[in-house]
Amino acid sequence: MESELRQINPDLLQPSKSFKKPSSGTITINVGGYLYAAQRQTLAKHPGSLLEEMVTGKKPVLHVDSMGNTFIDRDGPIFRHVLNFLRMGELVLPEDFKEAELLRREADFYRLSELAQALQDWEQQQAGQREPAFLEVTDSHERSQGLKVYCSDSSFIEKVKNRLVQISKSRLDGFPEEFEVSSNIIQFRHFIKSEQGSRLVLKQDSTFLCTLECLKLETVMLALKGGFRLLTSLDSSRGSVVQCEALHFVK
Repeated sequence: MESELRQINPDLLQPSKSFKKPSSGTITINVGGYLYAAQRQTLAKHPGSLLEEMVTGKKPVLHVDSMGNTFIDRDGPIFRHVLNFLRMGELVLPEDFKEAELLRREADFYRLSELAQALQDWEQQQAGQREPAFLEVTDSHERSQGLKVYCSDSSFIEKVKNRLVQISKSRLDGFPEEFEVSSNIIQFRHFIKSEQGSRLVLKQDSTFLCTLECLKLETVMLALKGGFRLLTSLDSSRGSVVQCEALHFVK
């Protein structure tokens, strides 16, 4: 039976070993350990690209895996977006896609200028749809109220929390839950628990006891590094942004 099938189609039942077999319409490539099967015409869709040169034999296959498939030493998971672009002729990415820079580098490597342009258009569209993030830092200068940090982007609140840790009896207890009002708000009402020797410190320096000014400075620095810009500050006559009663940022 097998011999009869081979007479009908010599490529049938043969593993895809490389791009060298022009009679095979479907081929398998190994990209960073991930196997992808595609039609030859799909990979050759954009003349001048690296994949087109490999398919047509313009560029010799330099590396193969243990199964004889052409091996490309690049990021395997991200190649699915490259291949989908070749198949559909358009770039469709998940809403939470976070690897635009990596995909851009892969587009450059495969010499797919059309993919690079589609990615640029996608980023511009995402930027236009993204709502601005608002950050407010208020300080009542009263122990009962303390410092309040509100941000519409909860990921920034996580960054603030990750900078601080509660130390109690020479052990790290993590960020105090009592300061968490919600995923968008931190309210620092006090800094020393009733337990003797407990203190709130920066993770990088367990000997440094946090004060209102320290926490506010850390928040401001994180905001500026994260791309926020200062909109307004109340009572800035004190001569220091850190001493202002209210700071408003936007990103």
